[in-house]
Amino acid sequence: MTTKTILLVEDDELDVISVQRTLKKFYTSYSVYVAHNGKEALALLKREDEPVRPDVVLLDLNMPRMNGIEFLKIIREDPDLKDLQVFVMTTSSETSDRTVTEQLGVAGYIIKPLGYDNDKKVDSMDAFVQFHLRKILTESS
Repeated sequence: MTTKTILLVEDDELDVISVQRTLKKFYTSYSVYVAHNGKEALALLKREDEPVRPDVVLLDLNMPRMNGIEFLKIIREDPDLKDLQVFVMTTSSETSDRTVTEQLGVAGYIIKPLGYDNDKKVDSMDAFVQFHLRKILTESS
C-alpha cells in the first residue's frame, strides 16, 4: 500500500495534536505535513526540490499571514494545485465563509472544536476520519 500524504494547515497547536492523535488511532501508513498558515502551505506545495503533493488538505480558515480563503483562491487558480482535495476545519460558523469555500470547491466543512473536550466523548475528528478520510487514505494509488 502506498503511503498517503496529508497537508494540515492549522495555526492552533492543540488542533494539530488532536488531528495527529486521531489519525494515529486509525492509520499507520500516512505522512502529515504541518503548515501554520497559507504561506507556509504554499511553500511546501511549491518547493523546488520536492514539492508536497497531498492526497488531502485539512485547512483552517482563521490564520495569520495568509488565511484559508486566500490560500484556497491561490491554489484553485494554479493548474498544478487546482484539483487538490480540501476539507475546511474552522471555528467560523459564518454563512459567508461556508458559501465562499463551497464556491472554491472544498470537499467538506467541519466546525471546530473538534471534540477533544466534549463530556460525551463524541469526537468530531474521529467521526470525520471514519466517514470521510478513510476512503481517501485507503484508496489504491
